[in-house]
Amino acid sequence: MPVDIAEPEGKALILPGTICKAYNLCMAKEDLSLVYDRDMIDARVATLATEITREYKNLNPILISVLKGSVIFFSDLIRRLDFGIELDFIRLASYGPHTKTSGEVNIIYDVTLDIEGRHVLLVEDIIDTGLTVKKALDHLNKRGPASIKLCVLIDKPWQRLTPVEAAYTGFTAPDRFLVGYGLDYAERYRNLPEIYALEK
Repeated sequence: MPVDIAEPEGKALILPGTICKAYNLCMAKEDLSLVYDRDMIDARVATLATEITREYKNLNPILISVLKGSVIFFSDLIRRLDFGIELDFIRLASYGPHTKTSGEVNIIYDVTLDIEGRHVLLVEDIIDTGLTVKKALDHLNKRGPASIKLCVLIDKPWQRLTPVEAAYTGFTAPDRFLVGYGLDYAERYRNLPEIYALEK
């Protein structure tokens, strides 16, 4: 089950007082507030790896990372899987330099492995509107995999514009724009080791 660090109104708790000036990444009029620390992330990744192992350990699956945002999560996740897997990548774009999706999704880089008849797990950093991951799933389904499921680190189900559900979810996130641990704002903040809310 995904972790939801909730206050009474159902929003995840923003841990107080952590500003990332130590990383020299904050822009003018922007603050970063810690949402998920490294221990919380590590624990969730370990749990997801256990769940994935239970289902896929005898299936020789193909795990596909959605670039760029999922690459750190993907790297941590696959190193906890102690069974045979193959790896591939797909890259789509919908945000550009903004904090809201443009609504138009384009495939920039496609998978190179033949996934026909294979069990596929698509690994994504975040689902909000669902438009990007729906595009990826529809595209991959046309290639005839035996099965295809979705693993996502961060879910924001109230922002859906199209129905998408993950088989594996790390966190149900607060209503904030999140950065760090692969998540970005205009290509910044991806290298932060924890996940923060960007306040402007």
